[in-house]
Amino acid sequence: MSVLVYVEHADGKFKKSVYEAVSYAKAIAEQNNTNLTAISIGAVEATELSALGKYGASKVLSVNNEQLKNFVNQAYASVIAEAANAENANIVVLSNSFSGKGLGPRVAVKLKAGFVDGAIELPVVEGGKFSVKKTAFSGKAFAITEITAENKVIALNPNAFGVKESAGSEISVEDFTPADKASDFAAVVKEIIRATDKVSLPDAEIVVSAGRGLKGPENWGMVEELASLLGAATACSKPVSDADWRPHSEHVGQTGITVSPNLYIAIGISGAIQHLAGISSSKVIVVINKDPEAPFFKVADYGIVGDAFEVVPKLIEALKAHKG
Repeated sequence: MSVLVYVEHADGKFKKSVYEAVSYAKAIAEQNNTNLTAISIGAVEATELSALGKYGASKVLSVNNEQLKNFVNQAYASVIAEAANAENANIVVLSNSFSGKGLGPRVAVKLKAGFVDGAIELPVVEGGKFSVKKTAFSGKAFAITEITAENKVIALNPNAFGVKESAGSEISVEDFTPADKASDFAAVVKEIIRATDKVSLPDAEIVVSAGRGLKGPENWGMVEELASLLGAATACSKPVSDADWRPHSEHVGQTGITVSPNLYIAIGISGAIQHLAGISSSKVIVVINKDPEAPFFKVADYGIVGDAFEVVPKLIEALKAHKG
């Protein structure tokens, strides 16, 4: 038996979450004294594929045909399941990304596998049991899930495990030609448009977020400037996206995107429970709010009671001085 990891790409490039998933899968392979194979679908340069060897993959199966150029949920799930069967892989790992959330359950069904999404730690294999710690209740709690099925599919939360290089790993890249199934292409994605000038919110190690305390979309310049200086992604609360001050793709919370960065900076956000559910896995939380009774301060690691229009410009000045 072996371990298979799906490595998704964006315009032919791998992001940090992919290397994290490969690192996690490699650790699982070591637990089980077996090898790790990666499966890549779409046009990715050979040098990019070969780089996966640094993180523990011993082989990459490359699927590159025009029909699978753009992401198609059902078709990609069929390819991953077929690759798992071909490699005799009983454990499949993927990132719990936007596409991963749709792929994971489909792959599990095709392999008749047990499925855990939102994994945050390595599985514990003890006494014949295979248990995985995961987030639950929109990140407000943790659960230990025991997988009893022979085949297992695990979706790893971004920023949960870290990227770990595996010294001395050699890798081979092989073409993999899956079977064509017309039924997999009943619904086809014609085009995917990505923002190339911004840090991806789910993958971001630092997130700068703001709420209604900024009073209007015209005041978002200082939030974007602070994020740019920190190399961070920008986010917002639900009322802000509902008011069309910011795009819904930046909405963080229970009904939006769940993030787990190393640093989350909340500016002018009261801290409703729905918002906290989406950011509770952040390593460090910094809150800037002029209301000392704001609920966000109860979960903050650091808090600044002050007007955002005074505090944020000073932070920007300090960062510029530090970088200068």
